Amino acid sequence: MEDLSPRPGDLEPIETASRDEISALQLDRMKWSLAHAYENSPFYRQSFDQAGVHPSDLNSLSDLAKFPFTTKKDLRDTYPFGMFAVPREKLARIHASSGTTGKPTVVGYTLKDIDTWAGMVARSIRASGGRAGDIVHVAYGYGLFTGGLGAHYGAEKLGCTVVPISGGMTERQVTLMQDFKPRIIMVTPSYMLSILDEFRRQGIDPRESSLAVGIFGAEPWTNAMREEIEQAFDMHAVDIYGLSEVMGPGVANECVETKDGLHIWEDHFYPEIIDPVTGDVLPDGEMGELVFTTLTKEGLPIIRYRTRDLTRLLPGTARSMRRMEKITGRSDDMMILRGVNVFPTQIEEQILKCRGLAPHFQIELTRAGRMDNMTIHVECTLEAADEGARTGSAKELIHHIKSVVGVTTKVLVHAPGGVARSEGKAKRVVDNRPKE
Repeated sequence: MEDLSPRPGDLEPIETASRDEISALQLDRMKWSLAHAYENSPFYRQSFDQAGVHPSDLNSLSDLAKFPFTTKKDLRDTYPFGMFAVPREKLARIHASSGTTGKPTVVGYTLKDIDTWAGMVARSIRASGGRAGDIVHVAYGYGLFTGGLGAHYGAEKLGCTVVPISGGMTERQVTLMQDFKPRIIMVTPSYMLSILDEFRRQGIDPRESSLAVGIFGAEPWTNAMREEIEQAFDMHAVDIYGLSEVMGPGVANECVETKDGLHIWEDHFYPEIIDPVTGDVLPDGEMGELVFTTLTKEGLPIIRYRTRDLTRLLPGTARSMRRMEKITGRSDDMMILRGVNVFPTQIEEQILKCRGLAPHFQIELTRAGRMDNMTIHVECTLEAADEGARTGSAKELIHHIKSVVGVTTKVLVHAPGGVARSEGKAKRVVDNRPKE
């Protein structure tokens, strides 16, 4: 893999500013954001008043802990436009979640918000090793989902050439990669595995492709998955983080020269880590739930948004801004199986230890009587497709999960192609337990 470390002059001054400079900027912008939310969003005025706080109560960054949290339920309860802080006519764009588990969460952007967002994604692509003039293959979904258009505008802002293919049509994706020779791909890690399968199905060596950088986000993925993709394609695989409620992709990104956690772009987003049960703010370095406050958003300012993502804050390395550790899971993705907390990423790590298994899997939860049961549906590799090899792989995976995760599971090893593929975010857990 090539050395993609930044050259002199590549970075914005804020990326190497002192912590004092960053904190002073954050305090100034936080005062504006709280006042903007209170004065222009009926939701936040009511929320602050009920909590007995006022924007003038913020005199230091630590004072933010006095203010109430915002949750996904708040966005659903104010559907569609009840949380906006500008008149609807001032919005340049609206995005929304899929709404598969209830009303969608709706977010809106002014023209300035769109420009800020593009700048943060451009910074993220550059941190990943991208440069002006690169061809960027965007295989995130376009539409109401923020991934495709967020990546698209950011790549254009950096000065790249964008191939806006979106998700699906995997055979065509590989054909266009061979023809257009993009240097960068932006896609979910699970769909990148489907693209890898298609390379191999067509008899193309992925290591001979033009790809030098993959920027993967929208779902948790492990360092073991990073190694799998990097080895397969001989390219750098870096993590991008975001969520539509806060902005979209580009809230934080790994730096390709270190790959040691995602630097949060703290000039626009203020992070906290809280105890997910008590809501108390935890010191940097402790594991907990990630909370964000936007510092510059006009259309939909977000104050202390509970992401449900579990991580911890670490000091800056390649940039001055603090890092968040790679997301290991979400508090609402966590499965409790007979008293043991289990995350899909833990299962993924154990699958990647088994040479006879491919990294395509789904977890099925069922209930027999009072007991919950977990079945792992996973695929074998082409080289380990006979019945004996599949039985051995199942026993090996059962052993790894029991030894490392601490739960007993059933494993069904399917033939190649036997587990449903994802063209966007992977559906890792299928809950077939009876609804209570």
